[in-house]
Amino acid sequence: MKPELALSLQFADETHRALLTRAFVTRCVRAALMNPAEITVRIVGTAEGLALNAEYRQQDHATNVLTFDYQHAPVVMADLILCAPVVAQEAQAQGIDVVAHYAHLLVHGTLHAQGLDHGNEAEAQSMEARESEILLALGLADPYR
Repeated sequence: MKPELALSLQFADETHRALLTRAFVTRCVRAALMNPAEITVRIVGTAEGLALNAEYRQQDHATNVLTFDYQHAPVVMADLILCAPVVAQEAQAQGIDVVAHYAHLLVHGTLHAQGLDHGNEAEAQSMEARESEILLALGLADPYR
């Protein structure tokens, strides 16, 4: 049985609202959880994505997902910010379905929320393997193959 999840789903950018149902987002996040969690998933546009990435990562571009992890245990507390235009552009450039790309980024962000990282080669390999395992269990393609 998967850990409990209290999910807040917010749409500042409505572009993909119909694709990102509460059930889909819950399923993706819950699949990556190791502990109970309180997570907010916020879908934003380019301006908000750019502002957050500039303020918190000192980078002058919007990125696909930002994870703000506040607590890893006993309850995971985090905000996941996904930038809809970036996600759509990446999916198109990679020739993949936008929903599958959102699933990957939701899993990726949820793993970050629990303290996993990809700052060095060993961490990256471990995190990518975990992401692949989760996405395959969700019936989706391995994003690294």
